[in-house]
Amino acid sequence: MNEYGTLHESNGRYALRFERFLRHNPEDVFLVITKSSSFSQWYPFATGEMDLRIGGKIAFDDGEGTRYEGIITELDKPYVFGFREVDDLINISLQEEDQGCRMTFTHTFNNDSWAVNTATGWHRCLDVLVQIINGKPIQWNDNSAKLREIYSDAFRMEP
Repeated sequence: MNEYGTLHESNGRYALRFERFLRHNPEDVFLVITKSSSFSQWYPFATGEMDLRIGGKIAFDDGEGTRYEGIITELDKPYVFGFREVDDLINISLQEEDQGCRMTFTHTFNNDSWAVNTATGWHRCLDVLVQIINGKPIQWNDNSAKLREIYSDAFRMEP
């Protein structure tokens, strides 16, 4: 399975999509994804404040003085978790497969000018999420430049 994200365009919006196979059941993966303490370790700017229900809020802080909220728009435990972050949509779905599950992570947004950098960032964040799910110590790999090159080539865009 290719762990690299793909970029799709539809109706003037763009979506980055990543798939990862995990050797854990959806219930365990969903818990790690939505538990405030682990969510804030892999998701950028998350503060750990989350009201896990449809319409519930997720608090974010960019570390430079800007605080904002996301709103949970989809919640079907243990298979779907989706929310709106400003104008962007995040959707994480889990599907039982073999001896585990397939996680599909989709980020939908309006402007593709940051697609390469955004894909690079999500790739790295999802690597950390997988480490957390697998009970490994968190290690942020120094692979941003390489990933930007890969995504720039894949999307045929300047990094």
